[in-house]
Amino acid sequence: MPEQKDTVLYSQLQPWSSVAATPCMEQVAGPPMPARLGQYYQTPRPHPWRPTLGYETIEAIPLNPAHAARAALYTRYTPLEWTQGNLRNYNESDTTRNYSERLRNDFVRVMRETDERTTQGQRESGRRIGERITDTTFWRNEVRTELEGLIRENNLLGEAKRNMWKSIDDVEGLIHIAQECLYHREKREGIDLCHDIAEQAILKEIECYRNTQEKMRNLYSTIQGQINNNRAAQHDLEIDVKSKESALGSDQMCHQFNNFSKGIQYYGGIEKFDPTITNTTTWAENSNRMVQRSQSERVKSMQMRSDIDNLVNTCAQELWDAWSNTNNALARRAAEILEAKSKLQMHLHNLQQEIFSQEKNIELLKKAILDKSNPMKVAHTRLEARTHRKGIELCRDVAQDKLVSEVLDIQDSIEILHRKLQEAEAQHQQMLKTRANLESDLHSKVNSLFIDREKCMGMRRSFPITSTIKY
Repeated sequence: MPEQKDTVLYSQLQPWSSVAATPCMEQVAGPPMPARLGQYYQTPRPHPWRPTLGYETIEAIPLNPAHAARAALYTRYTPLEWTQGNLRNYNESDTTRNYSERLRNDFVRVMRETDERTTQGQRESGRRIGERITDTTFWRNEVRTELEGLIRENNLLGEAKRNMWKSIDDVEGLIHIAQECLYHREKREGIDLCHDIAEQAILKEIECYRNTQEKMRNLYSTIQGQINNNRAAQHDLEIDVKSKESALGSDQMCHQFNNFSKGIQYYGGIEKFDPTITNTTTWAENSNRMVQRSQSERVKSMQMRSDIDNLVNTCAQELWDAWSNTNNALARRAAEILEAKSKLQMHLHNLQQEIFSQEKNIELLKKAILDKSNPMKVAHTRLEARTHRKGIELCRDVAQDKLVSEVLDIQDSIEILHRKLQEAEAQHQQMLKTRANLESDLHSKVNSLFIDREKCMGMRRSFPITSTIKY
């Protein structure tokens, strides 16, 4: 016999879940049903991906007839209510239809007015955009013309700046030549190492070169400042031209837009966004101010180029004068040294002859002293021989006195000759020393003449001074 299954009844429908009833549902009949824990996730449908519906989990249970009758009474309306509901719907339909007809007529009128206003506004906007394009084109052409003039002036000023820097470098070469002349002249020897007119001219020349360089450098720094100002004005003009060309492109595109153009679309709230920073007056004043600034900078630049030309010409004349003065001073000094060299050679020749004569005189004095040797020997021998006399014969007679006197006279003569020989040899040494001094001085003169005429003048003659100071 099959096992009898208990039926559970609740006062409300079961929820969509297959889990047991919640405490809010009061059980009205049957034994208590335990909760089916651990199986709430299972579904009775063959497709697990579908949601579990309430009617699929509720077991159809026949209700009590009393309960059904009570539910039917609460869902019925009266005939009067039914009639009144129909009339209410009819009246509402008539009212809504009449109001809709009035709205349609008003809509047609509003659509015509808005269409005319929209068309007129679009036409006026296009005309204003066309006027704006004309104004922008005018100022764009003005700014572009001024920009071209400023670029030409910048190029000319840049060329003048390069010429000025070349002038400064060329003056550095002249300073190097003058310093090399000083260094060469420092190799002079002896008395020739003096502060002569040539050295004074070279020092003045170097001072002139440095003053010229200083003036050029001062103007060069001013040129750089003017170039910076021109470049700033050029930058402003370039930015303004690019901005105006971009604005022209945007306005021309906007001027060509119509209701049938491609790419038109909605931008919500764009009419409330105001990115403008100027008005037409300040916009035109800004362009005019930049053009006037550029014109002012161009005038200053042209004046500076004129100052550069004047300064370069003045400095070139000063450099040429200093160069010529130094050359003339070196030439005069070389002539003086050459004259002194000739005189030294003449004195050296005469001194050499006197030295030769003095040497012969010394030889004669030595021979005279040597010649006194034999008479002295004869007198000494006689005196010694007379010492061998005997007895009373050792008499100091006239002969004895004469021999003694002869020896004394010969000794005095030899002494005199020795003194004269010493004087002659001393004078000979003095003349040799003088000759050495003359030869050293002559060597110094030759060296100085070589330095001034060959090294300094040769180096200055080979330097291209005419191409250096010709601008």
